[in-house]
Parts: sequence; C-alpha cells; structure tokens
Amino acid sequence: MRVPFLRSSFPAITPLTRPMSNEVLLPLLKRCVSTKPLQQIHTQMLINSLDHVSNFLLSKLIRLKDFTYASLLFSHLPQPNDYAFNIIIRGFTTTWHKYHLTLKAYYQMKSFGLKPDNFTYPFVFIACANLLALDHGRVAHSMVFKNGLNAHGHVSHSLITMYARCRELGYARKVFDEIRERDLVSWNSIIAGYSKMGFAVDAAAMFGKMRDEGFEPNEMTIVSVLGAYGDLGDLSLGRWVEGFVVNSDMKVNSYIGSALIAMYSKCGDLSSARRIFDSMINKDVVTWNAMITGYAQNGVSDEAMLLFNSMKVAGVHRDKITLVGMLSASASIGALDFGKSIDAYASERGFQRDIYVGTALVDMYAKCGSMGDALRVFEGMPQKNEVTWNAMISALAFHGRAQEALLLFKCMSEEHVASCPNDITFVAVLSACVHAGFVDEGHRLFNLMKSYYGLVPKIEHYSCMVDLLARAGRVYEAWDFVEKMPEKPDEVILGALLGACQKLKNVHIGEKVMQLLVEMEPSNSGNYVISSQIYANLRRWDDSARMRVLMRQKGVTKTPGCSWIETDAQVHEFLSGSSFHLYSEKIHDVMELLYDDMKMREAKGANAAALGSTERYTVVPESISVNFSNSLEVSHHSCE
Repeated sequence: MRVPFLRSSFPAITPLTRPMSNEVLLPLLKRCVSTKPLQQIHTQMLINSLDHVSNFLLSKLIRLKDFTYASLLFSHLPQPNDYAFNIIIRGFTTTWHKYHLTLKAYYQMKSFGLKPDNFTYPFVFIACANLLALDHGRVAHSMVFKNGLNAHGHVSHSLITMYARCRELGYARKVFDEIRERDLVSWNSIIAGYSKMGFAVDAAAMFGKMRDEGFEPNEMTIVSVLGAYGDLGDLSLGRWVEGFVVNSDMKVNSYIGSALIAMYSKCGDLSSARRIFDSMINKDVVTWNAMITGYAQNGVSDEAMLLFNSMKVAGVHRDKITLVGMLSASASIGALDFGKSIDAYASERGFQRDIYVGTALVDMYAKCGSMGDALRVFEGMPQKNEVTWNAMISALAFHGRAQEALLLFKCMSEEHVASCPNDITFVAVLSACVHAGFVDEGHRLFNLMKSYYGLVPKIEHYSCMVDLLARAGRVYEAWDFVEKMPEKPDEVILGALLGACQKLKNVHIGEKVMQLLVEMEPSNSGNYVISSQIYANLRRWDDSARMRVLMRQKGVTKTPGCSWIETDAQVHEFLSGSSFHLYSEKIHDVMELLYDDMKMREAKGANAAALGSTERYTVVPESISVNFSNSLEVSHHSCE
C-alpha cells in the first residue's frame, strides 16, 4: 500500500550502462552532493530491484533538502517501515518546517499498524509546539506514557518545549520534575520555556537551582537567562552573566552577543549594549537588529536611524525585523519621511505583505498622523492578526474617528474573521468612546468584554471608564467607579479624574484625588500645578499658594515640553523655552505662520457657522516639513 502524499510520476532519468549492487551503490550514494547523480543511482536501484536500500536514498534526499523528490519517493514506497516514517517525519520537522505534514505522517504511521518510538515522538512534539496543537500533543503524550517512552531524555525535553510553547507551564514543570536523571539539556529546556513565555522570575529561579545542583551553563543557558534578566530589568545579574561569559572564555558569538545587547537595552543601559555591539568583530543581521531594536525601544530614534544607515554601508542585508525596529523608531518621534522611505524599501523587497512589517507600517503611519496611508496598508494586507486589527482600531480611536473604530471592531468580531478581540482591542474601543463621549456605548462594551468574551478587565480598562465618565462631567460616578475597582487606581486614572475636577471646578472630589496623587507621585509637577489651578479657579488663593509652596519644598520642578522637527532626514529636538538651537528663530517664525493660518481658518469657520454653513475649516496638519537649506519653506500635507 503506497502512502498518498504526492501522486505525480518520477522525473525522467538517464540509466547507467551496467548493473549495480549494494556494495557499489551505497558508497556512491554517500558521495552525492546534488540531486542529478542521485537520480541515476535511484534508476539503478529500480533496475536491479534494490528497493530495500530506499531508506538510505530517502535520508540522503532529506540532507540535500529536496522536498519534492523526497516526498515523491516516500509516497511510492510499497510498504514503508517505521524507519522510513521516522526519516520523513524528521525531514518534515527539522529540514522543511512543514509541521502539518509531520502530524499527517505520524497518524499515517499509526494507521499502518506501526508503533511510533522514541525517535518519532520528539519531532511530533516539536511540530505540536510550533503549531500550538495542544490537543494533538496531549494525545501523543498519553501514548508516550502508555508505551513507557517517558524515560527517554529527548522525548521528555521535547515534551517540555511543547507544553511551554502552548503556555501550559504547569505541565512542562511536571514533566521536568518527573525526569529521574536530569542533564544540562533538561535544565535548558525548562529555563528556555519559562524565559520565552515571559515567566522571567521562574526562569531565573530555575537557573539558580541548576547552579546549586552543580551544572555549568552553556551557550543556550546563557541566552535564555539573559532574556529573563532583561525582562526583569535586573542589571546586576545581567552583568554577572557577562562576567561569567568572559571568565569562562566563551566566545561572544551572534547568539550570546545579541542576548547581551538585548538584556542591557531592556535594562536601559544603552552604553553597555553599544559596548558589546562595537566589540563584536563579526556582526550578522541578528546583532544589528538587537542594537537597532534596543535604541528604538528606549526612544533613541536618531541613533537607530544612524545605525540603520551604517548597516547599509557595512553591506549587511536588512530583513523584516530590521524594518520593524526602524518603523518603531520612526513612529516614536513622528519621522514620517523616514518611515515612508522604509515603506518604499519594504515594497521593493516584498516585505510589505509580511504581517509584522505591515502592522508596523500601520502603526507608524497612524502615529505620524498619515491616516490615509495607514488605512491603505491595512486594507492591502493579505493576512491580519490581533495586533494588526488592534493597531488600526487604536489609530482610528486616537485620531477621534470613533465611529470608524467601532465599525472596525464590529468587523473584527464577526465569525469569518480569524482574529478575536482581546484586552488590547477593548482598550482601543473604550478609548474611542472616551474621545467621542459615547458613555452608554462604553458601558456596553465594558460589560461585553466580561459577559461575552470572558476577559477580566484590567487597570487600563478601568482607566478608560473613569476617563469616559469624568469627561462627561460625571465625576461622582467616576469616583464611585474608582472606589469599586478590584485594583488600586494608578496615576493615569487619578490624573484623568483630577483634570476633570479642574475643568468642572469640583474641589470635593478633586481634594480626594490630589491627596492620593501627591502620595503616589511626589515628584510629578503636573499634580501640584493642576491642584493649584483648581483652588485658584475657586478663588481659594491661600490653598493655591500652599500647593506651589509644597512643590518648592519637595524640590519639584516643572518638566519642560519637548518637540521634534524632521529636516533633511535629520530629527531635531526642542525643549519648551529653549532658544539654543541653530534654527530656533526660523522655527519660531514658522510656528507663528502656522498659528496665524489656523486662527484665520478658525475665524472663517466661525463666520460660516454664523451664516448657517456646514463647511468645516478645522486644520489638522498630518505632516509639517521645514526646509532651512536656502530659504524658509513650509508645507502642509493632507490638511482637512
């Protein structure tokens, strides 16, 4: 009975001139470095009825990575044995990463009455891990236990990986605890599982236990534990790991170097991250990406841009991870022109259709104010995940287009859409309700996330509801909402409520909020300033002055505002009140022109309203570019 993988015929082959035996063909087979001579050997095998060596041919084809030929050969085996199945299952898993075919071959193997063994199950569990096929993994685990294969190390290690990737860390730990004789691979499996799934505390604890039991970490251990320490922001332990690497004479290769860069970046120590980067002689794209991502995540976008250009000079191929990092950097400072150049680069190399690059493009265009481009990219994406939908819904909400955000949420919620709304989705739609003042709709959505989607509201969702109620002038209801929260309110919630109290001159709730905020954020100048203004609005001058005095006594200074302007692919930073920049005078002139222009349009809008016209004159510049090379030029893009 033949295995029904592929149903086409073998390619035409030129046969050799004389009969061959196993003793002649097998050495020739081992020396093959391409498919063509292997085809000739296969012909002689068929001519001389040497089908019993087909497994060696199949193994060689997998090493040559010829998927079509290997699949075709396997499908024509009259009675494949367990060895042949194990070979093809290994090839589908490790060579071609076609995990769905791994499971198909596994079930076909069982249907043929063959018994999977300790060489089969590790690859089955790797396939389940990558497909997040927990149900298939559990069934296979029961068969492992039934057949007494759970004592084999490779089976246990792959089981740990499978459960960890499927976020079943409890089962992963249970498998680990049941291993009688643990080796370094056992420890690495559980530490990597905890670290990659975001359980940094558990990963660090397991690393400590591993050391206590006398195991010395290797490269894989170092990479996993550095990821955990980075997530924890534990700089001292991260530095200890670097010292261990140096003292152990470990080679700082791409994996360890990139892990060190990522750890230091997450801990905010960019100088140490750059030190590691500069010390590495051979830098591959992973290393460059780690440093660029570190700069982007820490808001040092200008350095990320410089490094991106240096990467081009160094001749390193920039991949989709590079582009995602640069788009994040562009988005954080509103560098629209630079972001557009990344978009063009992605389009030229076919990256724009990638789900991660496309989502980053949507986010970048939205944060730079170019909503038309954000919608264009979103609508052109062949595949969208939860992050993509959330990015677009959040963008519409942030730009005040609440009805469109809610409509997109409705589309996402429909059954034919694979992505399901999650916590972040509801933060976005609740934010849309906040901007539009949809109090009833906000209440409905807040209740819907619990009753229909089974999501537990977090501090961000409560923050949106308090903000929504506060902006609607319902500060007593908002305060009641704060008091009933399962978690303590954070500074974001209280800040929104304090702002509403200032606007409504509600000192009763305002004083309660002030007391909490001053205790929570004693160094935040905004809390003192707003509190002082609330009292001043009620002509309670002594209380207003008291807040200013308290601010000085605590040594709190007002944080200046900050802006960026992009000119000639360079980003310039300006602090409020500063006049030290080379182009400060010209920039102020430009801003005066913009203010005058907006006042003029506002006046036109008021006149039109007085005359009963429905035409709108609101100016919302999506992008402003300033050219200081010869003369001062200002351009508005996509003004509405």
